[in-house]
Amino acid sequence: MPGSRRRSVLVARLRARSPGAPPGAILSDLRSCILDGEVPPGSPIPVDAVAAAFGVSRIPVREALMTLIGEGLVDHRPHLGYRVAKLTAEEFAEVYLVREALETAALRVAVAQAGAADDERAGAAHAALEAAVRAGDGRAYHRESRRFHLALIRPCRMRRLLHMLGTAWNLTEPLQPMTHLGDADRELLHRDHAAMLAAFAARDADALVATCAAHHHRLQSYIALLPRDTGLFAEPA
Repeated sequence: MPGSRRRSVLVARLRARSPGAPPGAILSDLRSCILDGEVPPGSPIPVDAVAAAFGVSRIPVREALMTLIGEGLVDHRPHLGYRVAKLTAEEFAEVYLVREALETAALRVAVAQAGAADDERAGAAHAALEAAVRAGDGRAYHRESRRFHLALIRPCRMRRLLHMLGTAWNLTEPLQPMTHLGDADRELLHRDHAAMLAAFAARDADALVATCAAHHHRLQSYIALLPRDTGLFAEPA
């Protein structure tokens, strides 16, 4: 049964943590379990089992879940309990449009303020991303792709924008869309990344923004092809 399988994945992961965890660790661990994609959208979050895994009462678990509801990562319905939040396919595509707008605004500022240390971080992130592509590791590719994009964006030092971008990015993480792509599609996206890195290193804001726009257009075309029959998307209202 899918629900019980997914539930056991979450609880098994949490049982590896130290019992008696402080509230901050409960929130952090629950968030990381959701964001790494091992507990897919729609998976139930059993409060009693989670509390037992942490060695705490239900109260701090519910407090952590309330925070995650506010972040858009968890849903709660009376008599149905807590679940990893779902987006409709249309909402999912909309979040990617929001990400593109925020990223474009940040990149122009980031290029103007970047220095040698930023080039080094971006290069290291790109190397890790390339290793994931060569290994055919979709989950690692998903993780390192975010690291690479943020390495290009963080030099903007626009704290509020970075927070909004991180929030938007988190909403799409549970579905792990890049893990649904084939190797050839990931290779095409990686070519975009190489062009973005070159433009960043050259401090060519126009080329960087244009390449980023093409990259997001490619992403949107892939998102439109994600399977709709797996139960990962919410049904339209």
